[in-house]
Amino acid sequence: MSALHAGDPASFAADVLDEGPAEPEFVPGIAGRRPTKSCAGGALIRDSTGRVLFVVPTYKAVLDIPGGMTEEDESPKAATIREIREELGIEVELGPLLVVDWTPRNGVWRDCHQFVFDGGVVDGAVAHDDELAGVVYLTLDEAKPKIYPSLHRRLTLALEALESGSTHYAEFGRAR
Repeated sequence: MSALHAGDPASFAADVLDEGPAEPEFVPGIAGRRPTKSCAGGALIRDSTGRVLFVVPTYKAVLDIPGGMTEEDESPKAATIREIREELGIEVELGPLLVVDWTPRNGVWRDCHQFVFDGGVVDGAVAHDDELAGVVYLTLDEAKPKIYPSLHRRLTLALEALESGSTHYAEFGRAR
């Protein structure tokens, strides 16, 4: 079982206790009528030449970055760490948050908050999961025809955030 969060377990438990008892509904049934959003975490991992690491999923026709959807009550950072472990078989210490992006509903997929963390430099990563056909290191220009346009915009912002040290907020990959 993975951690629900990426922080210190004792501090997290103390924070939950400090929050007090669960908040009751002021208007019964209102919580169940609220929309449900999905959430995903991913890592911008580069090799020593600066190329970006992309995974080659077996379940879709486009490349993606290492990471994935959060599980129930799991933080985006914890999901990213878990997914990298599952997909690449490695442990990484994620750096700062680079981009928070909102993507709209797409077919059966709900709208989603997507978090991109600095995954640092990893040379020679290999696929470690049956859901992947492999991995590839590409520049963003090389990757552009092989990824969703919104991911290209999001990763462009992530690379800018690495340079500036400032996190970007985006909507569908466009800084707002």
